[in-house]
Amino acid sequence: MQIKEAQFVQSSTRVHQKPKDGLPEFAFIGRSNVGKSSLINMLCGRKGLAKTSQTPGKTRLVNHFRINGSWYIVDLPGYGYARMPDKGREELRRIISDYILGSEEMVLLFVLIDSRHDLGRVDLEFLDWIGENGVPFSIIFTKGDKSGPNVRAAQVEKNCQKLLESWEELPPVFVSSSETGLGKEDILNHIETVLKSLENGA
Repeated sequence: MQIKEAQFVQSSTRVHQKPKDGLPEFAFIGRSNVGKSSLINMLCGRKGLAKTSQTPGKTRLVNHFRINGSWYIVDLPGYGYARMPDKGREELRRIISDYILGSEEMVLLFVLIDSRHDLGRVDLEFLDWIGENGVPFSIIFTKGDKSGPNVRAAQVEKNCQKLLESWEELPPVFVSSSETGLGKEDILNHIETVLKSLENGA
């Protein structure tokens, strides 16, 4: 698949405010500063599409980008940002859960994890939560250019084995780099496969 057109449509804080055209949505979420906006920009081939920031916790809205006029990329706020006041953290949790559990158009949630590090407690808790709620998801290990291929592969395998301690099987897993384009083709092909299955009524 190629993304030929990517257009920011709107931001919202509640699911009832999102676009009502019924197009399929692929949402992206991860811990703050995991490289989510950079990944979205890389997939779309547009550097300034999703706003990137060096300040963790900057994204506090649900941002919809219409892709090729037929589906959406949804940029969700990051989870697990500890420096935010309790009231702010609770509001972010509400925004995230409202969208994930309330959007009937969301067909897949991409959970982003830094490929250089062990899974954190908040990552595991979030994955358990979406598992308990039956949310379809895939995992993207980001910043794949920051480690050598052998070190990266070992760390990704370690994290996958950790997940298999509580999951019978893993969903599709990808490794990406917004700097080199690593993973772009695989992720977009996976999205295309999901879209085709929707068209076929699977």
